[in-house]
Amino acid sequence: MNKVIIMGNLGQDPEMRYMPSGSAVANISVATSRSWKDKDSGEKKEETSWHRCVAFGRTAETIGEYFSKGRKILIEGRLNYGSYEKDGIKRYTTDIVIERFEFVEKRDSGQGDDRPAERQAQPASQEQASDSAEAPNEFEDDIPFMLPHPA
Repeated sequence: MNKVIIMGNLGQDPEMRYMPSGSAVANISVATSRSWKDKDSGEKKEETSWHRCVAFGRTAETIGEYFSKGRKILIEGRLNYGSYEKDGIKRYTTDIVIERFEFVEKRDSGQGDDRPAERQAQPASQEQASDSAEAPNEFEDDIPFMLPHPA
């Protein structure tokens, strides 16, 4: 099983681009932190890890529209390993391919928006992610807060 779940903050605004087919791609970097007390010194320690994440199709569009630097996000996805060569040196990458996500904080609209931060959307199909086909809009409101794993 290849499954990753992280919750953290965006380190920068989503980087949006579009494939020749018109399908959206969003790249984001997410910081996760952990803290503990050092056994020897009793000192509080903290460690931050950065994760490269990528979303496709409607998921990418939603992330690009509603997320910005500093916003908290919960991501469920899978690890994808890759490599490339730069200046004759082989480099390796590890990305999280976003299959589902949730807003963790309520939207900051400045208008007293008290709606719950987490919502669930209907499943998106694999074809939607790869072929950019639009699925019927089955959301209760205009913001799909959670997009499930493509089959």
